[in-house]
Amino acid sequence: MTSPQPTDADWWRQAVVYQIYPRSFADSDGDGVGDLQGILSRVPYLIDLGIDAVWLSPFYPSALADGGYDVDDYRNVDPRLGTLDDFGQLVEALHAANIKLIVDIVPNHTSDRHVWFQEALEAQPGTPARDRYIFRDGEGDQPPSDWDSIFGGSAWAQTPDGQWYLHLFAAEQPDLNWAHPEVRDDFLTTLRFWSDRGVDGFRVDVAHALVKDLTEPFKSKTELPRMSESNGVHPLFDRDEVHEIYRDWRKVLNEYDPPRSAVAEAFVPAARRARYASADGLGQAFNFDLLQANWDYAKFRRVIEENLALADQNGSSSTWVFSNHDVVRHATRYGLPNDPTGGWQDGKAWLLSNGTEPTVDVELGLRRARAAIMLMLALPGSAYLYQGEELGLQEVGELPAANLQDPAYFRSKGAEKGRDGCRVPIPWTVGGLSFGFGTGGSHLLQPKWFGQYSVEAQDGVAESTLSLYRKALAVRRGLQTANELTWNDGVDWVLHFTRPGGWQSITNFGEAPVELPDAAVVLSSSPLEGAKLPADTTAWLI
Repeated sequence: MTSPQPTDADWWRQAVVYQIYPRSFADSDGDGVGDLQGILSRVPYLIDLGIDAVWLSPFYPSALADGGYDVDDYRNVDPRLGTLDDFGQLVEALHAANIKLIVDIVPNHTSDRHVWFQEALEAQPGTPARDRYIFRDGEGDQPPSDWDSIFGGSAWAQTPDGQWYLHLFAAEQPDLNWAHPEVRDDFLTTLRFWSDRGVDGFRVDVAHALVKDLTEPFKSKTELPRMSESNGVHPLFDRDEVHEIYRDWRKVLNEYDPPRSAVAEAFVPAARRARYASADGLGQAFNFDLLQANWDYAKFRRVIEENLALADQNGSSSTWVFSNHDVVRHATRYGLPNDPTGGWQDGKAWLLSNGTEPTVDVELGLRRARAAIMLMLALPGSAYLYQGEELGLQEVGELPAANLQDPAYFRSKGAEKGRDGCRVPIPWTVGGLSFGFGTGGSHLLQPKWFGQYSVEAQDGVAESTLSLYRKALAVRRGLQTANELTWNDGVDWVLHFTRPGGWQSITNFGEAPVELPDAAVVLSSSPLEGAKLPADTTAWLI
């Protein structure tokens, strides 16, 4: 599997991308909420870390019904986070450091405060203003169908005049009607708006849900196909027609030099993912397969082989990710019982009812997380990191109910803990009111143990997780090439491969140490035992 060396237009193919959740990264004004100036103040930290790009989660005006993914205005900045001038300063500072910027775009739904939806509520049923969204009549006080929202409860909400509108997520997130030409044209305008301001790429939220078949009568939820078996016929997800939209997007993205990149968040079977990552589509699609896999040699090997083959077939590059703003941090997941009752096999450990059970083996989880990141960084393709994972941060499972913000918690009536535990503002200092996040506390409560994971506590400490990330990213920058990988088969529980130039990565998934090949060790995720690689450890050799 080979591909040309990256050019400037291909920077994304092998990039290390660092996700920033703006409200929880750094707070410059002491209001307890992170902001753009806070991020700007930490650009030197990002430079030292050694990343290639920042992915900025939503920073748009929002009521925060879903952490900013309920967007009021797609072409502005939330005043609590800053201004368009602040955004311009951030772009300039990142580009001066040779760091690209990817921004989130949320096309499936707006917020219920968006000017279009407010117009729709004021309009009469059947009028053009309502056609930008999906309004339907129900039967009496019953919604048009029994479909469930992803966050729990009905996927329909009723308006005062009796009609219902579709919301696959929270009721504050009405779904757009992508059959409407004005919707399509407006998002092309948004792509140009941010591209003109220097954005290098876009992460497309829920990319597989835009096009819907709402032919009535609607099927009951019990009759809907499984996503793994839908093959484009599910009425709500992964319909073939969605790629017409992305072909139009790609034309706009290619208007720029270099072309703007895009990556799809598309929860679809691997065989269907390739279309989102096609050259005439978005170009790349998230691969969550490693995130969903247990700490298991056979599963990791299969996932890697399948996704490298898929990327090779469509001329894209794979993406690798273990943590993001939607799942429990992988340092915690890897410390959970490794069986079907552990609650995280589908990447949804946040569905655990109380966030603290089953008991987490913190030491084991961190050891495996360190091994996993070195394995991931050795793979061909782009690597996506989530803020705080470079500190080895654990999930904050002890957030009190009064502090929770995730709609999944409220719509499930507390049955699901939600995703707030991975969104707690990260610690910069050992002590202080908010561990250096800001001067006025933090919008999600930080636990007392956060200080030991802080940047200050780890900076300059040779064996710290932060130092490991910095070293690994620096080594990777000198060794990473295109998509070629050769497997070195041997012990069944050892994942061993070689990259061009003789760079080897070897991970021990077993319980006993194994002999290392006769080569120079560049870096290891845990201390070696003489010439042996301990359990739950990755080493790079050359």
